[in-house]
Amino acid sequence: HVDSPLTEQGVAQAKAFGQTLARLLDQGSAWQIVSSPLGRAYATAGHIGQVLGTRNIETDPRLKELSWGDWDGRLRSELQTEHSDAFNASGWAFRTQMGETYEAVCQRMRHWLDSLPAEADRRVIAVSHGIAGRVLRGVYAGLSREKVVTQPVPQDAIFALSNGTITRIDCDPHPLANIMDRHQ
Repeated sequence: HVDSPLTEQGVAQAKAFGQTLARLLDQGSAWQIVSSPLGRAYATAGHIGQVLGTRNIETDPRLKELSWGDWDGRLRSELQTEHSDAFNASGWAFRTQMGETYEAVCQRMRHWLDSLPAEADRRVIAVSHGIAGRVLRGVYAGLSREKVVTQPVPQDAIFALSNGTITRIDCDPHPLANIMDRHQ
C-alpha cells in the first residue's frame, strides 16, 4: 500500500499501454478507466486516458496492491536476508506478518468484478499492480492458487479478460527506437 511515483520508464510504458489500447478498442474514449488510488497506478491511468482521449478515470481501493503489513515499504533484498525461508516457495507475498492473506485479496477482487456491468456490456480498463493484477486475473478465470501466484507480472504488457480467458498483449514502449535499431 506504499505509494511511489512512476519512473521515466513507467511513463513510457503507460503511454505504450494507451497506444496499444487505442489500436485495439473502438471508441477508446467511451471506455471507463478504473484505477487503484495509489499514485503510480493513477498516473498510469492518466497517461492511458490521455492517449484514449478520456478523462473518465475513477479510483477504487479494491484495486490497490496487497498490503505486506509490517513489510510495506521495505526493500525485497532486506527482507530476503531477514526472512529467506519466506521467499522459497511461490506465493511468498502472502506469507508476511500482518499482511493481507491470499483469501482477502481474492475477496476484494471478486467484489470488484461483481460490481461491474455484465461482461457483454463491460467497457472497463482496470489499472492495478503486479500481485493484485495476478489475483484479479486468477479470480476472473477461476484459476487455482498455484496458477495465480505463478502468473507472469510483465511491466510491458496488458491483459484482456474476455469470456473467461486471459490474453496477454505486449506493448512496446519504444516502437520507433526498435524499428530504427533493426534498420541499422
